[in-house]
Amino acid sequence: MNMEYQKPTGAFVGASWTALLAGICAYLIGLWNATMGLNEKGYYLVILMYGLFSVVSLQKTVRDKIEGIPVTGIYYGLCWISVISAMLLLAVGLWNAALTLSEKGFYAMSFILSLFAAITVQKNIRDMGRISDKMNMPNNDKSNSDSTKDPKKEKPLQDEIVPEK
Repeated sequence: MNMEYQKPTGAFVGASWTALLAGICAYLIGLWNATMGLNEKGYYLVILMYGLFSVVSLQKTVRDKIEGIPVTGIYYGLCWISVISAMLLLAVGLWNAALTLSEKGFYAMSFILSLFAAITVQKNIRDMGRISDKMNMPNNDKSNSDSTKDPKKEKPLQDEIVPEK
């Protein structure tokens, strides 16, 4: 599928990275300062890492499907299950946690901010990579087309055996 992509602006790229760092740092600082046990802190840390991985994987899979790159249905479904699972695990953990409502809201908001920002950062990286690849492709003008090349003047490939005259 031939799609045109616009290069993301520097402001959008910067805002995306800032949101990702702000969300992750806020979440981690909240965990560091929390009075909960290490097992509970570990639970919330793993949920953050799992959530970040799952949304990036889902974004890549959705983008692959849009671009016509084959994606198996099972992997696509597992990506969605992973994203939903990460959100549900956080919700269940916060529902049962002995935290104030403001702390619960803080973790939920920094988690969602991190997930959203991870999607936008991954999208920006892929868009910039796609544009960079497109700019590095050789021109396909008529002077370089295969129909105008003289096969006698072309050099043989390294691995090609050329009979001696």
